[in-house]
Amino acid sequence: MTVVLSIDQGTSGTKAIVVGSAGETLAIAEAELRPRYGEGGVVEQDPRALLRSVLETGRRAVAEAGHPIDVVALANQGETVLAWDRGTGAPLSPAIVWQDRRAASVCAGLSEHAEWVAERTGLVLDSYFSAPKMAWLRGNVTTEGVVTTVDTWLLHHLTGEFVTDAATASRSLLTDVDTAAWDPELIGLFGLDDEPLPRIVACDEIIGTTRAFGVPTPVAGLIVDQQAALLAEACLDAGAAKCTFGTGAFLLANTGATAVRSTAGLTSSVAWRAAGQTAYCVDGQVYTAASAIRWIRDLGFIRTAGELDTVAARQADGTLCVPALAGLAAPWWRPDATATFTGMTLSTGPEHLVLAVLQGIAAQVATLCELVTGDLGTPLTRLRADGGLTRSRTLMQAQADLAQMPVDVYPSAHATPLGAAALARLALDPRMTLREAVGPWRPAAVYEPVWSAERAAEFRSTWTAVAEATVRKGDPT
Repeated sequence: MTVVLSIDQGTSGTKAIVVGSAGETLAIAEAELRPRYGEGGVVEQDPRALLRSVLETGRRAVAEAGHPIDVVALANQGETVLAWDRGTGAPLSPAIVWQDRRAASVCAGLSEHAEWVAERTGLVLDSYFSAPKMAWLRGNVTTEGVVTTVDTWLLHHLTGEFVTDAATASRSLLTDVDTAAWDPELIGLFGLDDEPLPRIVACDEIIGTTRAFGVPTPVAGLIVDQQAALLAEACLDAGAAKCTFGTGAFLLANTGATAVRSTAGLTSSVAWRAAGQTAYCVDGQVYTAASAIRWIRDLGFIRTAGELDTVAARQADGTLCVPALAGLAAPWWRPDATATFTGMTLSTGPEHLVLAVLQGIAAQVATLCELVTGDLGTPLTRLRADGGLTRSRTLMQAQADLAQMPVDVYPSAHATPLGAAALARLALDPRMTLREAVGPWRPAAVYEPVWSAERAAEFRSTWTAVAEATVRKGDPT
């Protein structure tokens, strides 16, 4: 039996699971992380807390499983960066989280190159991605050490290696999306010419060994969290799509061996490089999903996320919400956008506000589904879903209604680490196919649309008008 320790180091927490050969979960350990939010778009994490959470959850999971592990896999946040000392491994800056907006000024200064950057990278010139934050760190925090995404730093502590995987590298604005290799022109554009950059490896490559969890164990199965979930949900063919409802909501659709250049403001990147092949995906982002739920919890509308379905109103009262609490991503790409409630009356209660937030999240994802359909040239017919918020029946039904397609809920809460685990299994046994490494699954629940197409279109038209007004509000006068 191949036993994998798979670690999902995310924004809101770190999860370590021990997985058996058939994909069965033998043990789970989790640690909560709370980013620091500040004025001016600040979103930071303590790097030491990230490393500590990886080591502690991994060790707890291994101890609980009671099985020796054969390989360690790591899924990462993707675009979160930090500066660190390559000799000692000590962090030299906070971890600047993907949600952080301080690097918007870097992108504004390069705006004349936006079209060229999009064609070369498949991405949008936005501070969501790694390079602007790397340049901002260099200009505002420190010129010492190296500046990389968090995965490289964690892997250095685990193995001593200086690497990143092809999927993570493709999210940086520093790689040619067609080759998934560092691009000297892009590196120069961001003023990072003198920066040592990690070696780009395949997602199923064994990069070294670690003693962090007991005896020396190979490390493989390296991938961005969202692409890991796409893999776990067996979106292996072009046109298959999933949405992860986590801190944000992330819709990804497989585009096969082609890096599609979006005409709708979406982004294109490497889904995974494995089994000697590179697969691509197109994706759109909703910056606040579970973080919006945390916000309404902190305001006292709910006590826990588990209360969403009992508190949310059964029927809307006309209140709409654009939950742009950290700006709007595709297709608007407006980091300055702010959240909006509209349509409230004296009869509006907390239950209506909770429902409006859930419908606002679903409306953004439905917009992304429509845009993906345009880029693929064929309509999406089903949406697979994972993440903690899939436990909300209200949200999932709203998603099916507004997207006008069935939503299949992934049966495990651990799609991201299970996707990384599949790549680790493939690394140990290259004779396997990717489909065999992933294995089959059946939905835990299927939500079919109950709204008519006309009702869904009317709601989305009204909601989109509110979103557009929110964006215009931030336009210079």
